[in-house]
Formats: sequence, C-alpha cells, structure tokens
Amino acid sequence: MTRKQARRRKQKNAARFTMPKIRVTHIVAPFVAVAAIVVTYLASANMLDRPIRSIEINGPFQRVSALQIEEAIGDDLEDGFVSADLARIQRSIVELPWIDQATVARRWPSRLRITVTEQVPAAIWGEHGLLNVRGELFVTDARHIPVELPRLSGPQDRAADVAQRYLQVRDRLIPVGLDLRRVHLDPRGAWEMTLQNGVEVRLGRREVGARTELFLDVVADVITGRATEIEYVDMRYSNGFTIGWNNGARTPVKDRQTEADKMLASRSAP
Repeated sequence: MTRKQARRRKQKNAARFTMPKIRVTHIVAPFVAVAAIVVTYLASANMLDRPIRSIEINGPFQRVSALQIEEAIGDDLEDGFVSADLARIQRSIVELPWIDQATVARRWPSRLRITVTEQVPAAIWGEHGLLNVRGELFVTDARHIPVELPRLSGPQDRAADVAQRYLQVRDRLIPVGLDLRRVHLDPRGAWEMTLQNGVEVRLGRREVGARTELFLDVVADVITGRATEIEYVDMRYSNGFTIGWNNGARTPVKDRQTEADKMLASRSAP
C-alpha cells in the first residue's frame, strides 16, 4: 500500500513540472524581421551608391590649386557616393602644404563639395620656415619668403613659445609707435628682440616676464623719443636696465622710472 502511494505522488509531481510549449515561429520571427531590415538597407545603399560624378572645390587658391587637391584625393574618388570615406578625404587634403582646414560633404545625387582654407603666414621661422597665426610651424622649407614678415628663431620645440611672446610684445608696442621685427631664443634659454628701428633688446634667461613688462611700461617710451640715438637696451639687471647709445656711451638706470622720465624730458644725447 505504501509503494502505491509513493508512485502516485511521483506521478503528480511529474505532472506539475512539465516544460511549457513554445512555438518555433515565435523564435524565428524576430530574426527574420531583423534580416529583412538588413537586406533592405543593404539593397537601398547599393542602389544609392552610384559613382561620384563631380566634385566642387571652393577656396582662395593662392598657394594651392584645385588640381592639386583633386590629385591628392584621386584614389578616394573611385569609391561610391555613399561608401566614400569623407574623413579620410578630409585628412588627405589637410596633409597638403599650405592647407589649414578642409570640409567635405555629399551633395545628392553624385557630387562631393569641398571647401578649403589656406594657411596665413604670420612670421618666418629660422631661415626657411613659416609660422601661422597660431604659432604653428606649417612649412619648414618655403621657396618664397615674404620679406615683410618678422623673423623668429629658437629651438624647434619652442616655436609656439617664441611666437606667443612675439604676439604679446608686438600688440603692446603698436600703440606707442614701435614695431617688433625679430625675436630670438637661444639654446640656453636667453631671449633677445630687435625692433623695426634697429634697437636691440636683451632680456636674458631669468625673470623674462618681469623684464618684458619693465621694457614695455618704461623703456618703450624712451625708445620712442630717442630711437636714432639708442643702439641697445640691456634688461638683464635685477634693479633696472642699461641703455647703450650709438656713440658708445652706456647709461645704467637704477631708479628706473625717475631716470626714464629725465631722459624723456631732456631729449638730448648722454
């Protein structure tokens, strides 16, 4: 009697844990729908991916021609209108000398529109290099050097620092009627500047920022009034500066503001 009851209990428990029935169509249907979407997308893309029939190139074209740009991206134009890699085309254009920026866009049905911006040289670097307005060296061996540009020089990895100092000092000198034509940073870290009137400014290696401010606040006014008499200004002193005159004389200035005011008032050679 006990065995029969045990068998009945096992049969009841087995009946309770029967696996649910799932229709195969419920599993397959989502995969079929996704596959249909992918196939439709690929078919549509293939229909739209027609050959690139034309390209439109816009830009100033002073240093780079449209033909040079077309030659640089010639291999990429063999791709279809949809499959063309616009980022790669843009990189190929920017890698050309004198190109600063470029944008590439698709224009339906089969045309690419390219707009380029050329570099603007702001200064000569070393003998044959050119820096742009951001202080970046974009040409290392320029064939034609604009003579009107200022000359900057120094270690190759300090080009941006030299350009930044040039821009800061130049902007402060313009209101007092002076112009900066040369900035040099030697391998030891010493700075020198030359003004358009030929006056040399020696800043040295230490406290360059403070010495530059002293030159701009005090000495620049002295030079403005007596530029033809001054050969150089030596700012490499902790308590003032020295003015070297064309006649060979030297005038140390310790009480810098007072002495500078006297020089401006006298307007006579030392």
